[in-house]
Amino acid sequence: MKIYNTLTRGKEDFTPASEDGIKIYVCGPTVYNYFHIGNARPFVVFDTLRRYLEYRGNKVNFVQNFTDVDDKILNRAREEGVSSFEIGNKYIEEYYRDAGALGVRKATHHPRVTENIDEIIDFVSALVESGYAYAQDGDVYYDTEAFEEYGKLSGQDPGELKAGARIDVDERKKSPLDFALWKRAKEGEDLGWDSPWGTGRPGWHIECSAMAKKFLGDTIDIHAGGQDLIFPHHENEIAQSEAANGVTFANYWMHNGYITIRNEETQESEKMAKSKGNFFTVRDVLEEYDGEAIRYFLLAGHYRSPVDFSRELMEQSENALARMRHAKENLEHLSEKSDLPFTGEERTALEALETYREKFIHAMDDDMNTADAIAAIFELIADVNKKTREGVSAGYAKGALALLLELANVLGLLEDKEEHNGDGSFCADDDAEINTLIEERGKAREEKNWARADEIRDLLAAKGVTLKDTPQGVQIIREKN
Repeated sequence: MKIYNTLTRGKEDFTPASEDGIKIYVCGPTVYNYFHIGNARPFVVFDTLRRYLEYRGNKVNFVQNFTDVDDKILNRAREEGVSSFEIGNKYIEEYYRDAGALGVRKATHHPRVTENIDEIIDFVSALVESGYAYAQDGDVYYDTEAFEEYGKLSGQDPGELKAGARIDVDERKKSPLDFALWKRAKEGEDLGWDSPWGTGRPGWHIECSAMAKKFLGDTIDIHAGGQDLIFPHHENEIAQSEAANGVTFANYWMHNGYITIRNEETQESEKMAKSKGNFFTVRDVLEEYDGEAIRYFLLAGHYRSPVDFSRELMEQSENALARMRHAKENLEHLSEKSDLPFTGEERTALEALETYREKFIHAMDDDMNTADAIAAIFELIADVNKKTREGVSAGYAKGALALLLELANVLGLLEDKEEHNGDGSFCADDDAEINTLIEERGKAREEKNWARADEIRDLLAAKGVTLKDTPQGVQIIREKN
């Protein structure tokens, strides 16, 4: 597999550092609000990376943190009149709910900052003792000039950064580029811990360095996140970790492109961000679109390319996913109902489908090109649909279905639970009225009461249930919510 490494600005062969498993750290959410579609992209993209690496037989130790100590959390707590801990707990649970709707699996570890304060204090102490950090009035700053390679990830020149107008001037810092490792507690804040420098809380950047070290060790295989984290967050993580540990922090750095949205006034695309107020939360989008359709949208383009979020693209994603689901449902139906014999010609046709697995793997091995991987799945579907129109055996249908699900599931698609039992009736927790109507329609057809049969068919359609009459019997399709 080749991966585009932000550090070297080129594709490289991916070689894990150890045979014991692949270590991945992905920056997680700051939990003060529901996450938006732009935040969702790294969650889905790097969940897919993990799935693919596991599909290829690798053990993956996947860590994604929760930042539950932050100014934004403190401000939200004041607004709602609750504690910062309550805000963190609330939005961690909301994260799991929305991420689950997008098919994002839980990480191997989900460390929270508030649960790793001792490790963070030890990390900061090590940097102070080694001369890479200094204390000032209860705050602790990282001395960027002490780290000679500062700027190597982002490619930014420290000298130019110093002269930049966006750098805040603070006379207590040796350099305007120095950043906070530990912040002195301010009056009214309800987040604070005792430390060698007084009561306070960690800075943002040090949190990830400390938690990555605790759960993955001094050197990790892949560090990933959104493009906006390259500088200063990931740049600062490198400075901290490599100064403290004396070894390379991460061998590969992967960053996804922005989700953009068109500005109504300028008609130009701009980055979606809470600070701009131009964002859509996943919770809101889920009210209108299926979670799997959102996941499809996020994977339909290459992860490093920017993509506009729009109703048009979401509807295209829904339609594409519907074609996938239709192919799945058709093969499930034939697997259960076809009474045609499995022939040698069908065996040969099934073996020929292996070329689509090869195309899929080739695409994913090329810096996780999910767009081409999806294209390979649709080529498979087109081939199979052509074959099924001629009539196929249950054996062929089962083989084709297995391959379709194998590839789609790597992308986190077509993972919906079965909607009905093997006999065509819906499961016990579904509306009993639907089963009754299906049975009644069957009797009406036996009695050649076509008007009543059509009436019941329309009633079922209004409930999101489609009945498709085929040579193998009635195929029951339930619309996904």
